[in-house]
Amino acid sequence: MSDIDNGRRLRAVDDGLLRRREAIADLGDALRLLIENATATEAPTEELIRAAERIRRAAAPLGERVRGRFESAAADDLLGGVRLYNPVTGAGSAFAPPLEISREDGLAVGTCTLGLAFEGPPSYAHGGVSAMLLDQMLGYAVSVSGHPGMTGRLDTAYRRPVPLHTPLRLTAEVAAIEGRRVTATGTIATADEPGEVLVEATGVFVALRAEQAQRLFGPVIGRNRESRAG
Repeated sequence: MSDIDNGRRLRAVDDGLLRRREAIADLGDALRLLIENATATEAPTEELIRAAERIRRAAAPLGERVRGRFESAAADDLLGGVRLYNPVTGAGSAFAPPLEISREDGLAVGTCTLGLAFEGPPSYAHGGVSAMLLDQMLGYAVSVSGHPGMTGRLDTAYRRPVPLHTPLRLTAEVAAIEGRRVTATGTIATADEPGEVLVEATGVFVALRAEQAQRLFGPVIGRNRESRAG
């Protein structure tokens, strides 16, 4: 194959991958709308029954070709950090808010708004959702610091309830590095009052040894490399 032909093939692959990722994100948007509306609806009972039938019909073709536990999504890039179905940040996840994270002067900053699907106490977020968001934020801060690891401990302090339908601002940063252990801290506040901490957390992340990573993720990473090479 000539360099020109190879270049055309790579561009076609890139275009196809981009189009698939856009389609996954579009489907994710639709599913999040469905979940939010289904959670908030007070539609008549018969309409609920009809909606369930329509949703099952729409879901059926998506289930005809699925991946297994040790197979990464075709549009993902594990080594490149692309995880479209991450339940916190994934554009394709029906469950994710999704949380968007960026870096600002060494600080990880996240933004999201939680709808009724995340409700715990009436009009406020479930405490487990706050912990999940902070775990993701702390993990991100640890990873971009150059010392990625898995959560070994997460301590969460709830100062005030987290309101739904309210833009939130989350922050995280690395506090200490001791060998394979990295400690990070983070907070949740509203975007309008970033100085009023609602929830804060401290997490300890542990870098995996090579044999641990191979034992836990070897099958997934190996198949991901094969799919990229193909």
